[in-house]
Amino acid sequence: MAFTTTMLSWGAIEYGKKMGPEIGDARAAIRWATDYLLKCARATPGKLYVGVGDPNADHKCWERPEDMDTPRSVYSISPSNPGSDVAAETAAALASASIVFRRVDPKYSKLLLATARNVMQFAIKYRGSYSDSLGSAVCPFYCSYSGYNDELLWGAAWLFRATNEVYYLNLIRSLGGNDGTDIFSWDNKYAGARVLLARRSLVDNDQSFQSYRQQAEDFMCRILPNSPSSSTQYTPGGLMFKLSSSNLQYVTSITFLLTTYSKYMATSKNTFNCGNVVVSSNTLRILAKRQVDYILGDNPMKMSYMVGYGSNYPRKIHHRGSSLPSVAVHSQSIGCEAGFQPYYYTPNPNPNTLTGAIVGGPNQNDFFPDERGDYTHSEPATYINAAIVGPLAFFSGTK
Repeated sequence: MAFTTTMLSWGAIEYGKKMGPEIGDARAAIRWATDYLLKCARATPGKLYVGVGDPNADHKCWERPEDMDTPRSVYSISPSNPGSDVAAETAAALASASIVFRRVDPKYSKLLLATARNVMQFAIKYRGSYSDSLGSAVCPFYCSYSGYNDELLWGAAWLFRATNEVYYLNLIRSLGGNDGTDIFSWDNKYAGARVLLARRSLVDNDQSFQSYRQQAEDFMCRILPNSPSSSTQYTPGGLMFKLSSSNLQYVTSITFLLTTYSKYMATSKNTFNCGNVVVSSNTLRILAKRQVDYILGDNPMKMSYMVGYGSNYPRKIHHRGSSLPSVAVHSQSIGCEAGFQPYYYTPNPNPNTLTGAIVGGPNQNDFFPDERGDYTHSEPATYINAAIVGPLAFFSGTK
């Protein structure tokens, strides 16, 4: 949820002017999340609440949200059970959102930023991974595989962007983190932090940020298909392919970095090299547009991976509320296991259309089975959608 919020906020910051009247909906979505995150951070001194509901119990049920009767267990981190990764990402979400609301709601913006500072201090002072502190409450579902240094860098980068304070700049420089990467996701934030920091070099012409620019360009060279240092696989149809489980989460997040870095490069009229390949702002823009077009239906299956968009889209997505009849149609309660038969296992399309949701996507051969039980390809997620909002705004009105 925190990463979703940060990406929605970054999209509003970079592309808000291109959103037109939709900027109001973007702000409303961000506020819905930040209201929750503020409660998580402010309810109990010395604690950050990071999860509600036992994931193991919840996964054993297939029931509507209105019928949920599994334990609403509450999970938190504290000085004795640290979680620098989730705390720093929460700080990033609050800090980025504070920029979104700075002019339209200054009071709310100040509350967001003050809370972001406190949560970030907690992440710095009490270091540790939330996976270690919370165990089966987060693993194997959302383990922090990349550790927490990337989130510390990401959180500090957003607080620096929001405050321009040298304290956060010094923190950024103390964290190091020079390893190359070819991924960007809810778990691994290095590439995002580097692109965000590279803005100071490209847009503000501050040469003290040159190293982050070089790291951001190294990342782009690992993504571009014709780069000699590329480490990114593409499907025959041209889709970036990172991992077999929910691949589109990586595609949308990396596409956001492509459009955003392209935007920064266009501002400064810069190019860079991947070996002997010259990369311009347009190079990144073309690759980003190819990914967006693929997701929206320009692919070998002619399948839009955004539910409800176009005429051919996933009809049997792995989503409880979509696959079960609405309360208006079926007023009686559907128990924990009662939803599996007939609703989960039926070959019929879902009765409710989750309009706009983007699913995990096709396999490495561009094939998508559209099976409800195939959650690695058919499950939507907020963090898949949040990252594509910016690129969609970027390309709106262009050919």
